[in-house]
Amino acid sequence: MTSIPATGAPADAILAALRDRKQGDRDWRHGRLAVYFYWLDEELERVQQQAYLTYWTENNLGQRAFPSLKSLEDEVIAMALSLLGGGARAGGTFTSGGSESIFLAMMAARNRARAQRGVTRPNIVLPNSAHLTFDRAAEALGMEIRRVPVGTDLRADVPAMAARMDGDTVVLVGSAPNYPFGTFDPITEIAALAAQYGAWMHVDACVGGFLAPYVRRLGHDIPAFELSVPGVTSMSADIHKHGMAPKGASLLLVADAADREWHKFDSRAWQRGPYSAYTTQGTRPGGAVAAAWAAMNHLGDEGYLRCARLIMEAKAIMTAGIAAIPGLDVLQPSDLGIFVWRATDPALDIGKVAAALDAEGWLVGRQQEPDGIHLHLNPIHRDYAAEYVESVSRAVAAARGGQNSRIGANERTY
Repeated sequence: MTSIPATGAPADAILAALRDRKQGDRDWRHGRLAVYFYWLDEELERVQQQAYLTYWTENNLGQRAFPSLKSLEDEVIAMALSLLGGGARAGGTFTSGGSESIFLAMMAARNRARAQRGVTRPNIVLPNSAHLTFDRAAEALGMEIRRVPVGTDLRADVPAMAARMDGDTVVLVGSAPNYPFGTFDPITEIAALAAQYGAWMHVDACVGGFLAPYVRRLGHDIPAFELSVPGVTSMSADIHKHGMAPKGASLLLVADAADREWHKFDSRAWQRGPYSAYTTQGTRPGGAVAAAWAAMNHLGDEGYLRCARLIMEAKAIMTAGIAAIPGLDVLQPSDLGIFVWRATDPALDIGKVAAALDAEGWLVGRQQEPDGIHLHLNPIHRDYAAEYVESVSRAVAAARGGQNSRIGANERTY
């Protein structure tokens, strides 16, 4: 059992111990992961770190004490709204991550429907490719989840979603893109359906929010998904994903800032006095806000366009290379930097291929349906795309030769 040491250790010893602890971790700086991290270069890393340290101890709950944090937060939200179709009435909330952004959206939808429509048994209708965070939020909020199979195009089946709706449906969900396949749901159609029935329509753009607009500028066909789409109520967009900020930075954006009130907690039920919060957190790290602001201003449009170009170039190299390997296929369609590849040869065990890749130091993300390997690229993968294809080729050869045991665990989170 570990306990607090009787005597504190010197700072150098503490930092050396932490460096030693990391020796067995995966090498994300050399692209060996396609999940959990987002990285461009050392210059951006330094900007993030120094910005975070500037506000390393300030509590963003105390914006009366630290008005500079409020100004930074307001500017981050405003920049995101300008990118993602927010109009004059739009607003937003800075959160700790996509899970919190989605939770707040579901809570707001539930509370609005309860107040305006008297709904006491609310349900959420969403494609079965939507993130499981919606299920977790529903469990906590007393809401029913109704998952609908996606179509053959790996996108939400809007008529099938309509068939699952009833008078207690308070939310419709679409992803931009979804995480399993990297495909955009037909947001315009889902939003129109939500508007027809007076339901809240949430767009999960945690992955695509800060990437898709720039991929579109590069000439790729990216469908409308922004807050400006009629019927869209809210959107989650993670700055700590393709916004290239360090962890702890996401946004819940709303087309009408008045809808933020539905996820606000406001009480005087203790002796201290009034307590109000728009998030599930009390204390909020000021460093996360400062680092997000710094990343956005350091990169600018030009920097984000560069990130998008690197990601799509890496994807093109990887997908073409993998598809050229006999017995493999890249699942289609996929719209951004997420894709799945799988074995088409029944004699080729994709689990053994995964084991061989793991043996070369690649962290393998396993896809459950279909049985395959999932990649979520970020800019650094452009430098290692060709190397990855070569590793896949060797892994296939090893699997065909009977080397390596099958990997049983699936890596399905982000």
